[in-house]
Amino acid sequence: MRTVVFLLAVLFAAALWAQDTVYVCPMDPDVRSAAPGICPRCGMTLVAGTPDPVEYRMDVTLTPSAPKPAEKAKLEFTVRNPWNNHPVTHFQMVHEKLFHMFVVSQDLQFFVHDHSTVDSDGSFRFDISFPEPGMYRVLGDFYPDGAMPQLIAETVIVPGAAPGPIALKGDYSTKDAENMQVELVTYPQQPIRGMKTMMVFRVRPAEGLEQYLGAWGHMLAASDDLIDLIHTHPFLADGGSRIQFNMIFPRARTYRIWVQFLRKGVLNTARFDVPVRALE
Repeated sequence: MRTVVFLLAVLFAAALWAQDTVYVCPMDPDVRSAAPGICPRCGMTLVAGTPDPVEYRMDVTLTPSAPKPAEKAKLEFTVRNPWNNHPVTHFQMVHEKLFHMFVVSQDLQFFVHDHSTVDSDGSFRFDISFPEPGMYRVLGDFYPDGAMPQLIAETVIVPGAAPGPIALKGDYSTKDAENMQVELVTYPQQPIRGMKTMMVFRVRPAEGLEQYLGAWGHMLAASDDLIDLIHTHPFLADGGSRIQFNMIFPRARTYRIWVQFLRKGVLNTARFDVPVRALE
């Protein structure tokens, strides 16, 4: 009799635990559900809880090590396990790709968003040509199995006389992209560091707008000193002309924003400069 009572108690406790299980989006942890499913914001599979937020190591190799401007070069990324330093060979899909690479030049004129499949040794390789000498910030966005999504930036140098840093001013002007116009309005009008900013983009025409890599848009924000690099996706979008991103800028700097939308199979890229002030 005691054995039966004990088993019933165990089953009851297990049922209670199952009811308390919370499923979380690894990309957007504020999206939670009491049942398994798909994140309505980014399309990723919800997981029962999330692993500890441990940062992985990302090694970046440039070949040749000192490329000339406009010369074909190769970037190779190797992700390493933080506990044993072994190369990671298994990754989860993030917006239809295993690895998102961004490259931004020191003068914020050069921007690349590219993707690659994983090789048998766990590395990702990209062909690239750097337009001029200088420092380039390289951002890797990936999701190792059993970990949290990772966003890691490294630096590569192209030898030579580099252009000086540029002073960004606010630029909210309407942009003519490849086959659409893109407008930006922010709320508040001038963002404040550490506080939520709603960034509302309007695209015209919206007819023919398609999802790009599983989202209605992609955005990269880079501070003018290239310390902050933030990759994010829409908070609100339904295929119409209004696409809202939410952003918390970490510092009082001017940020260059690159936003990408897909319309009728054509990728549109527009950029804006957004000054962020300190809270008075």
